[in-house]
Amino acid sequence: MTEVIIAGIGQTAINEHWDKSLRQLGVAAIRAAIADSGGLKPQALFVGNMFAPNLSRQAHLGGLLADFAGLRGIEAATVEAAGASGGAALRQGYLAVKSGMVDVALVVGLEKMTDVVGSENELALATTSDSDFEAVQGLTAAGQAALLMRRYMYEYHVPADGLAGFAVAAHAHGAGNPQAMFQKAIKPETYSKAEMVSDPLNMFDIAPSADGAAALILTRRELLPKDFSHPLVAIAGSAISTDMLALHDRHDLLTFESVQISTAKALRQAEITLEQVGFFEYHDAFSIFAALSLESTGFAPRGQGWKMAADGALGLKGKLPCATMGGLKAGGNSGGAAGVVQAVEAARQLRGSAGANQLSGIRYGMIQSLGGPASTAVTHILKKMGQL
Repeated sequence: MTEVIIAGIGQTAINEHWDKSLRQLGVAAIRAAIADSGGLKPQALFVGNMFAPNLSRQAHLGGLLADFAGLRGIEAATVEAAGASGGAALRQGYLAVKSGMVDVALVVGLEKMTDVVGSENELALATTSDSDFEAVQGLTAAGQAALLMRRYMYEYHVPADGLAGFAVAAHAHGAGNPQAMFQKAIKPETYSKAEMVSDPLNMFDIAPSADGAAALILTRRELLPKDFSHPLVAIAGSAISTDMLALHDRHDLLTFESVQISTAKALRQAEITLEQVGFFEYHDAFSIFAALSLESTGFAPRGQGWKMAADGALGLKGKLPCATMGGLKAGGNSGGAAGVVQAVEAARQLRGSAGANQLSGIRYGMIQSLGGPASTAVTHILKKMGQL
């Protein structure tokens, strides 16, 4: 079987980059990834982005980045799947290399979420929901998550601060990540005192909108430079699945079926079980998404995902470390870039270069990005392979 190797990684800090343009962020991440790969030259570029046409007034990102990164002439295209855009772009890069049609693929996730604020930002977010039946009624992404959280808390008798553990774990991990937007731990009582945004969703249940870019160079083992010195990290499994776009059409609000399907497929491709996964980078755009993802993947029984956070199981020394570099909650939600940021951070863990947040004794990591409330789910299994 052809092994798809993550040969190069690069990213910018995830923050509010008022002084940098979309192309500057993207090119910085690209150059860092190419240099990290030992200078491999990509033949194809896949860009994950969801808001550039709306918020940055810029479409045609494949051509833009190929031009300004000095890669003119290569194949280039943008992939959009709402918050799963970065993960979907990674999936396309993986397929291109796995098929043998492309020797070296470049995957970039980038977003500028903070160029506009207020109603215009909310309008852009609403485009990822069902426009005719949800957005037209004024339902926002936060309102949608609040409805799910309210139902979850009612159904499973979750206390008011029951989901606090997700934010506490994320911020504890963000404190050890110099690229994270927030690098300060919080206490449970800080969560309890936080301002309510959309009841029962408070400020610490929502990942902050951020700007940033991340990039990966993918290739096959035999094409790596002879002096390649990084520990090898391979993509052992890759899958994408979809669910009904509108929440009201689903027969079960509290199960992410797309997560179930994509997780099962990715694990089957990697030929491993859930028990072999050493850490999980979930899509914690909202705390309730993290809880439902833990349950829909099978890491927690139905209605018990919140208890894993409350019991400390998600910490760096816990049973299943999650959001190990801060996740979207502390690291910053960079929209369409988030899935590629996850891959860069997971590759660092498996390479042994995660700094203060380094896990020990791990061989497999799982990353997962969601479009909306898991209307799209992209799951990848990354595997530590040793040296070249």
